Amino acid sequence: MEAGEEKERVLKQRQVLLFFVLLGVAQAGFEPRHYSVAEEMESGSFVANLLKDLGLEIGELAARGPRVVSKGKKMNLQIDRQTGDLLLNEKLDREELCGPTEPCVLPFQVLLENPLQIFQAELRIRDINDHSPVFLDKEMILKISEIVTPGTTFLIERAQDLDVGRNSLQSYTISPNAHFHLKLQNTSNGILPQLVLDKALDREEQPEIRLTLTALDGGTPPRSGSALVRIEVMDINDNAPEFAKLLYEVQVPENSPIGSQVATVSARDLDIGTNGEVSYTFSQASEDIRKTFQINTESGELLLTQKLDFESVQTYTVTIQATDGGGLSGSCVVFVQVLDLNDNPPELTISTLNNHIPENLQETIVAVFSVSDPDSGDNGRTVCFIQDDLPFFLKPSVENFYTLVINTALDRETRSEYNVTITVTDLGSPRLKTEHSMTIWVSDVNDNPPIFNQTSYTMFIRENNSPALHIGTVRATDRDTGTNAQVTYSLLPPQDPHLPLHSLVSINADNGHLFALRSLDYEALRAFEFRVGAVDAGSPTLSSEALVRVVVVDENDNSPFVLYPLQNGSAPCTELVPRAAEAGYLVTKVVAVDGDSGQNAWLSYQLLKATEPGLFSVWAHNGEVRTARLLSERDATKHRLVVLVKDNGEPSMSATVTLHVLLVDGFSQPYLPLPEVALDEAQADSLTVYLVIALASVSSLFLFSVLLFIVVRLCRRNRAASMGHCSVPEGHFPGRLVDVGGTGTLTQSYQYEICLTGDSGTSEFKFLKPIIPNFLSQGDERVNETNANFRNSFNFS
Repeated sequence: MEAGEEKERVLKQRQVLLFFVLLGVAQAGFEPRHYSVAEEMESGSFVANLLKDLGLEIGELAARGPRVVSKGKKMNLQIDRQTGDLLLNEKLDREELCGPTEPCVLPFQVLLENPLQIFQAELRIRDINDHSPVFLDKEMILKISEIVTPGTTFLIERAQDLDVGRNSLQSYTISPNAHFHLKLQNTSNGILPQLVLDKALDREEQPEIRLTLTALDGGTPPRSGSALVRIEVMDINDNAPEFAKLLYEVQVPENSPIGSQVATVSARDLDIGTNGEVSYTFSQASEDIRKTFQINTESGELLLTQKLDFESVQTYTVTIQATDGGGLSGSCVVFVQVLDLNDNPPELTISTLNNHIPENLQETIVAVFSVSDPDSGDNGRTVCFIQDDLPFFLKPSVENFYTLVINTALDRETRSEYNVTITVTDLGSPRLKTEHSMTIWVSDVNDNPPIFNQTSYTMFIRENNSPALHIGTVRATDRDTGTNAQVTYSLLPPQDPHLPLHSLVSINADNGHLFALRSLDYEALRAFEFRVGAVDAGSPTLSSEALVRVVVVDENDNSPFVLYPLQNGSAPCTELVPRAAEAGYLVTKVVAVDGDSGQNAWLSYQLLKATEPGLFSVWAHNGEVRTARLLSERDATKHRLVVLVKDNGEPSMSATVTLHVLLVDGFSQPYLPLPEVALDEAQADSLTVYLVIALASVSSLFLFSVLLFIVVRLCRRNRAASMGHCSVPEGHFPGRLVDVGGTGTLTQSYQYEICLTGDSGTSEFKFLKPIIPNFLSQGDERVNETNANFRNSFNFS
């Protein structure tokens, strides 16, 4: 139950997350929040509390999963999830981060993961006065002719201050002297110091003047830096160098090699000699310019001394001064524009990644990431995409943020993992790209029931089996995994409430093995059916069923049973055969059944013993006993036959039946039972006398018997088809009909007429012969009915 609740909670969480993605996109159009902090504050310093701006309470912030995302890999800020305080991750140096740019603003985003919401914000870094003005040249040399008139202005090197605003360079001072005063000129590049000649120079009076130039910033307290200005008084030089152009504009690709020529400046001096020799130097050059460029003092070639980077500096303004041998100078400006090249591949930063996704979820956010490219123009514009054959799509958010979302329900059984490659390419020439690969695993949900490898099973078991015998195996497989695929088997309640299923078979719950619990008897139970269930261990559980039919295979464990003539230990039955019978005359028929089936119940008959071999024969397939030849006067009157009935099983089983046959001259001859032992001669003589008397008595009744027999036959012919019997007058010869169903290998049923002597103590047959064929079913129920008919028909007293 806990696993099910957890999955339901994750599903709801994903749906809420998707809702807030759209909400975050709508809110992203608002103005970013502004925060500020002074540079050089220690790591962990408090910046601001974000709870009010985010619209959250203290208890809600941690659950939303806040995090700070900024461009690049360096994380300058962090958020306290408990209090909502925005803190510094490290000490910030404004000059390192922004250089001369003012204001110094670092954009960042506050990302709430659950649900997704993005807030834009900016951190302004306030400058502190942590840098003093610095002169790159600690000693500046000016060569000034003695004929220079008062009021002439001379450029001198300015100081550099990395601070900005009021903390930057604000003023210059010069040491007191009688010849110069300091003039400050405000330009776009800052304050430009100039020396103004107040009093004419006299080289013979003072060939060199030393001044101290001091630069002051506006901090509290102010910082300062100084340099020595050494003025050499020169002889007369009345022409200053003049440049061909005051402004040179050049464009230089950022991949230009070191040592390549950027530009060539040229100045002309009309003087001759040393006063006409021009040398080129940097004027008012910053340290960055001096590191990047080099000027050839003789040719005026501006050379590249280090690699350019458009992403760091886009333009350079280089002032070049030309000075002749007489100390006169002129200047020009070289404006260098760095051309951007597509030399930076796009950057991809993963903010949130959930790479274990339950199947059957739709519109679920897998990852949140941002894309950036420091190049400009088309070189900095990016396109983001993934493979086409995946059930995911990219959804743009704000400020180059994207979300990777599932666009259709996943099926772990079809595919359990996906390798997603996010490709980001810019629009520059040539295009540069960045790829980020991630593996997404699909978690299993119990959405597949166990499936049996067969819808129904048929298993065979031989009767008389030993208990606990393995009779077969059912097997079901589950396409799920883990506990969702653990299958347990069980027997389901049978449809027949009278079937004692649990006393017949059992099943192993783990592997589906079926076992017989007791010995089975084919004659009692030939087959039975039941259903087997397979249940997995998922939540909720799923199940399926299969039908199992168990067929009991017969074994030859039943001997043939003789239905007629009955061998019940009473006086034997005597069959009467007229001596006038022809060869093939039907004497009687041995009727037997076998409780087994198939070839175990195929019966065959054979004459095992006979008083006179060759006189009688038994048909092997139907048990009919017939005369094998014509009878003669020399044949004995009494005959004893032993018939063997055996089945076709392995090994075969058999039974024997004894028949007594009496040869008579006609049906009027009195019936004489066959004695078991020979009478002695005295008894034989006495019996002869009695027989003569009996013969005389019987002869008088013979005519009446013949008439009665004719009447009975006519009655039976008229009613046999509808009633199967006829009424017989009461007397000494009651008529009875017996239906002997076809058993064993017989294909027909015969109806026999049995006539018994009314007063006979042994109730033996007078004669037996077929009346009409009767086509009956050979089914098991008909055999039982036939057995009952025989028992009722042969119910002797």
